[in-house]
Amino acid sequence: MNSTGRNGPGRPPRLSRERIAEAALQGDVATLTMRELATRLGVSHSSLYRWVPDRDGVLDLVSEVMVDRVLPGDEPDAGNWLDWLERLAWAMHDEFLAVPGYAAHVARPHRHHLASFERLHDRAVAAFRAGGAGTRQAEENWSVFGLGVVRWLAATGSAPAEPPFALYLGTLLRGLPRHDDEHRPHA
Repeated sequence: MNSTGRNGPGRPPRLSRERIAEAALQGDVATLTMRELATRLGVSHSSLYRWVPDRDGVLDLVSEVMVDRVLPGDEPDAGNWLDWLERLAWAMHDEFLAVPGYAAHVARPHRHHLASFERLHDRAVAAFRAGGAGTRQAEENWSVFGLGVVRWLAATGSAPAEPPFALYLGTLLRGLPRHDDEHRPHA
């Protein structure tokens, strides 16, 4: 192996998964084309297709990057679960609105990148569990919280919104039950 970390001579690769994701995040992901992405990267289509199979593959890379950016670095526990969820929501706010079209893309039904979605889901459910919710209630809370935050972001885009995000988020979190309601009929 040579000093570039590759076997044999030659220049290091011009592309990487990270470069592709970062280039995709430089414009509107809702309208992103493979041709546009290849142009941004200064590579041919064939070079790009060696790294990702299609536009969905690019959006998978973007999802990985976004989940890494929004997940708080610490684990939720009984002492910080509410603060943890607030930090998650504000990170989603800041990161999703920084990329044109991203919140709208995530809010629409689409194939989620399973590994990224599971990481986000599992940590958020753990936060609700740390706050006292049972398994079923934590799952329901995640559904309401995740959809609520994403749809608020998609509806407002980068324009000022009513209600302001802080008010919306506080109301949302206060309204989510912390314990399973055993008397509620199951769907």
